[in-house]
Amino acid sequence: MNIKDIYEKLTLISGSHSVYKNEPMSEHTLTKFGGKADFFVLPNTYEQVAEIVRLKKEEMIPFMLLGNGSNMIVRDGGIRGLVMHMEHLSSISVIGNQLVAQGGANIKDASQVALQHHLTGLEFACGIPGSVGGAMVMNAGAYGGEVKDVIDHVKVVDEQGDILKLTKEELQLSYRSSIIGKRNMIVLEAVFNLAPGSEAEIKDKMDDLTFQRESKQPLEFPSVGSVFKRPPGYFAGKLIQDSGLQGKGVGGAEVSTKHAGFIVNKNGATATDYINTIEMVRKTVKETFGIELELEAKIVGEDLD
Repeated sequence: MNIKDIYEKLTLISGSHSVYKNEPMSEHTLTKFGGKADFFVLPNTYEQVAEIVRLKKEEMIPFMLLGNGSNMIVRDGGIRGLVMHMEHLSSISVIGNQLVAQGGANIKDASQVALQHHLTGLEFACGIPGSVGGAMVMNAGAYGGEVKDVIDHVKVVDEQGDILKLTKEELQLSYRSSIIGKRNMIVLEAVFNLAPGSEAEIKDKMDDLTFQRESKQPLEFPSVGSVFKRPPGYFAGKLIQDSGLQGKGVGGAEVSTKHAGFIVNKNGATATDYINTIEMVRKTVKETFGIELELEAKIVGEDLD
């Protein structure tokens, strides 16, 4: 990989003001740790996204899409190749009873826009700390609602760099899964079908969900969010709590004393601290209950040499 050549090609696509070298990922993740990315690019148009995908395919550049920096652990050695962030593609608009949100928008911001237009259906998303694109990849959900309940269609870029429209049926949405993630597509925009509602009732529901979230989750510390998927018939947090792991951890990372399903960056944790704490939790729960906890969070990047 010729660094100078790749940098020049990226700047031709997105402009020099949108391409960065050796960008600290700790500034872009909710955990507040992680090494540097070789290249960091912020496309400004859908066609630029498609061009970048075609470039990385032609040049065989290692590639990663960054959403809101939630649900992701970046190792201390950083990320080789190219990281693309959709920060400049984050508009939200309403047309009739449909809400149109670009992939880089925050899904919780989309729920606030829906409230402003007296539209119901996205209340469940008011506390989800991720992008619209990430929410589509994971079929994000909370408090009894999920993306598949309200999505109409999405516009994506596929692995070949082609812009496609996918219907709800084509998305193959299931628990924390979609065709988007399976085929490494990039969400450009999502269109949600909502319904007219009472502004007061929508706000009351969102306020209630926000209170539930803030009272139960350790939002005062950086974290990846919910670390583990829910094992069939169990709750990960309860298994971890009953294993006596709250308050325990490695280095600056700690199993939250507020909600055992969260591991927090309590005191300058490194990614290595965080990952070692995850492995300690998995090992202890397996030994105590015979249940293998599966990661919901994604671990990316390289270890330090």
